[in-house]
Amino acid sequence: MLTACPSPDLQRRRWLAAAPALGLLASPALRAQTRPERPRVTVAVGGLATLYYLPLTLAQQLHYFDDEGLSVDLQDHPGGGPAEQAMVSGHADLVAGAYEHTVILRQRGINCRAFTLLGRAPQAVLGVGGPALPEFRDARQLRGQRIGISAADSATQWFARLVLARAGVRADEVSWVGVGTGAAAAAALQEGRIGAIASVDPVISQLEFRAQIRVIADARSLRSTQQLYGGPMPGGCLYAPQGFIVRYPNTVQALANALVRALKWLQTAGPSDIVRAVPESAMSGDRAIYLSALDKVREAFSPDGLISEAAVTTAHELVARHVPAVAPVRAPAPATTYTNEFAQRAKLRFGA
Repeated sequence: MLTACPSPDLQRRRWLAAAPALGLLASPALRAQTRPERPRVTVAVGGLATLYYLPLTLAQQLHYFDDEGLSVDLQDHPGGGPAEQAMVSGHADLVAGAYEHTVILRQRGINCRAFTLLGRAPQAVLGVGGPALPEFRDARQLRGQRIGISAADSATQWFARLVLARAGVRADEVSWVGVGTGAAAAAALQEGRIGAIASVDPVISQLEFRAQIRVIADARSLRSTQQLYGGPMPGGCLYAPQGFIVRYPNTVQALANALVRALKWLQTAGPSDIVRAVPESAMSGDRAIYLSALDKVREAFSPDGLISEAAVTTAHELVARHVPAVAPVRAPAPATTYTNEFAQRAKLRFGA
């Protein structure tokens, strides 16, 4: 017996009903991507050779920015404070820096939003140099000491303030010395120009390997971050002025795409993959220490670029308690300092 063929309308309705389950209807993020409005952008980075910003390096080296139609100039700075100032002064379009910058900038009347999270832990370490404090016992002995940080108004300084405050030491009871995040930072500790250092890898691991530092606070793992901050705490992110995000949404999406793709690649990358992808200059001449440092911070990287509401809350509380107060022009409402819109689309596209 012959079966009647369904009408074209009925066939179409059945196809549409089945399409979501079969993955046949792609979301806008999965369709052909719109070209960026700004094919060339400058990103100010607070220490490009650090592991804190490894996803940026990977996106550049693996040509993920190129695949999105972007030419990205990664502008290196000694710390997050100078990188922020480069954007504010118009010398960079956006910033790779600690999430806290978005909170502080809003207080000062500058609306910026984080749109891709690089790290879900700060990766910061506070350590004491043996020659300066050979019989060190606790953080109270840091009173009167010179503490090395990447730069003023950077995440390393805010981290050190938090650790000192927990020990009852005020920020004005120590001297802050900007030493960057590379070889100069290690040399400052080795030569006794600073008694302690707050920094990130790989320089911290280099000092540990040479037994030149005693770690007293470590936020490289999710567990230690939870203990230190009292909750989840975001690390580095990509943030931009709200005006840039509104005016160039395709460009912002392209940046998020490249970084989320790099974060996904990093989740399964082995040592040989890293060695091939990361420039030798970023490893400070020692692959073994670099790879060992990467093992210590690997879980700190975001798997998908999304920022959690709980982490945002922790960051706002940190700024309120440990960052020097400014006369707020606007209240630092958490929802105004980040968006997951672009990272979510990138996550769907790449299955991160």
